[in-house]
Amino acid sequence: MKKYNFNAGPSILPQEVIKQTAEAVMDFQGEGLSILEISHRAKYFQPVMDEAEALMKELLNVPEGYRVLFLGGGASLQFCMVPFNLLEHKAAYLNTGVWSKKALKEAKGFGEAVEVAASTNSIPTDYDIPQDADYFHITTNNTIFGTEINDDKLAEIYRKKGNVPLVADMSSDILSRPIDVSQYDIIYGGAQKNLAPAGVTFVIIKESCLGKVSRYIPTMLNYQTHIDGGSMFNTPPVLPVYTAVLTLRWLKANGGVKWIEARNKAKADLLYKCLDESKIFTPTILDKEDRSRMNICFVLKPGYEELQDDFFKFATAKGMVGIKGHRLVGGFRASCYNAMDIEGVQALVDCIHEYEKLH
Repeated sequence: MKKYNFNAGPSILPQEVIKQTAEAVMDFQGEGLSILEISHRAKYFQPVMDEAEALMKELLNVPEGYRVLFLGGGASLQFCMVPFNLLEHKAAYLNTGVWSKKALKEAKGFGEAVEVAASTNSIPTDYDIPQDADYFHITTNNTIFGTEINDDKLAEIYRKKGNVPLVADMSSDILSRPIDVSQYDIIYGGAQKNLAPAGVTFVIIKESCLGKVSRYIPTMLNYQTHIDGGSMFNTPPVLPVYTAVLTLRWLKANGGVKWIEARNKAKADLLYKCLDESKIFTPTILDKEDRSRMNICFVLKPGYEELQDDFFKFATAKGMVGIKGHRLVGGFRASCYNAMDIEGVQALVDCIHEYEKLH
């Protein structure tokens, strides 16, 4: 039976990328050594790191004056690295869910951190960004509740921020659509959604934003350390970085970010249409403009709640993997990251239709 991976993360990767990674684990580039055991200082690995940065810059059209870093620690470490490096007096945060709330909590340890607005079931619009803030932080996609800041609302954020530096956690929607990198001072995220296995974190950083805080920054938490070291000040997560390169090659070969955006839109439209028309299921996010394309959350309608465990067993038996919703929301969640193809989403839609006929 074929399985369809809807896990929220670590999540699906392109099958060819998994195969190529497995081959490198056995023999990296014909060197007779596994990528797991080569030195990151060896001549074979430096080109990998260089290509990773170059492909990220190419695919996202990163302007001059920015660097792309590949670090450890996950996005959770970035929650403190950002204020460590940028927060001198005040920072502003848009709270759209669990991850932005955690980022805000960390910032409060470094100075004044203002929550300009908060909502988990929609993207707030009624707020002002303090123009004396050192930066404004957003989380572009809410993996747990299923909201995403769409292009129109991003454009509104760009307008509102004025001269305030913009920082974004894009862990779960990076490379899923084009973005205007020039509007941001820092973009960061864990790679285990759209890029690589868990273990590596990407940071796209405008070099001119650094060096403006008076505090001492520990060496490993200082972005400048990793810029100067080319992401190799200490041993990098070699295997995930290599897999990231393979994923970026896959994305480029298939048409890049515009291609994947069209595919992601088609997948989301297909599943949301099914849920909107369903007699027993409903999406948790009713405002269509705030719905995530990456994490599609849905629940059973009133009167059908007792079918939750039964549908989960039914869907699992049909090969749907990882569709159980987060404990804070309940119900179900289909994570449709870049590597999930239209066939997988259609299989879930067919599964839902088949279950409805039984009930």
